[in-house]
Amino acid sequence: MDHRDARRTESPPGGHATRTGILAGLACYGLWGLFPFYFHALLPTGAVELLAWRVVWSLVLSVLVVTATRRWARVLTVLRSPAQRGLLALAAVAIAVNWGVYGLAVVTGHVLEASLGYFVNPLLTVLLGVVVLRERLRPTQWVAVAVGLGAVVVITADLGRLPWMALTLAASFGSYGLLKNRLARRGAGVDPLTGLTVETGFLLLPAVAALAVLGDRLTFAGYGGGHTALLVLAGPTTLLPLLLFAVAAGRVPLSVIGMLQYLTPVLQFGAALVLGETMPASRWIGFGLVWVALAVLTADALRHQRRQRREPAWEPAGS
Repeated sequence: MDHRDARRTESPPGGHATRTGILAGLACYGLWGLFPFYFHALLPTGAVELLAWRVVWSLVLSVLVVTATRRWARVLTVLRSPAQRGLLALAAVAIAVNWGVYGLAVVTGHVLEASLGYFVNPLLTVLLGVVVLRERLRPTQWVAVAVGLGAVVVITADLGRLPWMALTLAASFGSYGLLKNRLARRGAGVDPLTGLTVETGFLLLPAVAALAVLGDRLTFAGYGGGHTALLVLAGPTTLLPLLLFAVAAGRVPLSVIGMLQYLTPVLQFGAALVLGETMPASRWIGFGLVWVALAVLTADALRHQRRQRREPAWEPAGS
């Protein structure tokens, strides 16, 4: 998931394409940031049922879109490759954990902790790069990670427990990105629609089993047509941001994507306050440390990118 050292070789996108990409990115991260309000509106649906319906309706919509856009050849190509199939199966597990814990955080009134997870995610992604990809961190990055760890200690002391929801969300989303990075590095990048179709396909049987176990405790048809419609909308609300992200990623620099991603936890943080969650002074200190760490990490990434741009491009002999 680490794109910090990637260099674009194509020409910069034009002004119209860049504006379109920025708008798509704002819409994508904005929708993700507003998810707490959507999930809160689904109460009394529990986290397990919510996850199961999200898988089912995401798969249904993905299949319809794949059929309409005639992309089954791409899906079948992925399924025929053991390597791609294996990585996407692992990605399915990671995203299921992420969706499940996020839903649990919202329905149990821990949206602030969920927002913390997405604030911490860039820092954890840097650590994953060190542990898994054997990348070397610059000194400033180590400072950011150290400040981030300090923030976790402060928040743990404030909560009286480890913020496991936040850490699980960060770890699962970071792992999901890492698996997609592995696919791309093998020259087998999978577009978001194909990826979501395959991943939710892997998750379908567990989702159906969960719905069967819940049985008469399901809320799908027991709280009126409006509630049923909201649960069905779990498909579009999952697929649309992914497609918007694909539009944004193809039209704006990665540095811009990196800045836009902070919109999601900022909106989640605001949503938590609107929904009535409290922020003691000690928790403000913990979140403040996270924001300092992110500021250091972002400044380092921008400085490193500018330095790369000033370096002369290598050209093969005879060109």
